[in-house]
Amino acid sequence: MNLSHIEHIGIAVKSLEDSISYWEKVFGLKCYAIEEVADQRVKTAFFMIGQTKIELLESTDPEGPIGKFIEKKGEGIHHIAFAVKDIENALAETEANGIQLIDKKSRKGAEGMNIGFLHPKSTFGVLTELCENKNI
Repeated sequence: MNLSHIEHIGIAVKSLEDSISYWEKVFGLKCYAIEEVADQRVKTAFFMIGQTKIELLESTDPEGPIGKFIEKKGEGIHHIAFAVKDIENALAETEANGIQLIDKKSRKGAEGMNIGFLHPKSTFGVLTELCENKNI
């Protein structure tokens, strides 16, 4: 697999508005995009730090993945995402190495990325996302 960098760190939050204010006031970062990903029942906000992003995730449905995560574990780090050159190959290679996949094929994520998740039961408890940016 060809990882190029940490694409982003996903953080589950109850309120984008409150969380954006925190990241802007405390760290001086600027939220450059807010987007809803309807099929994942989430609203996202992004900050850039060097080549890595912070992705804030607010649930739009308490029964969605982020809503359930916050109910069970509270706010906090939800996942780490790595940039890959070829998402389909990366998912196949990961599965061939015995890792359980949440997504056997990529799907659309925020910012037009093609994404796929690895199950935390196979990754020492860390929900891991692979991302391919088709725009570069």
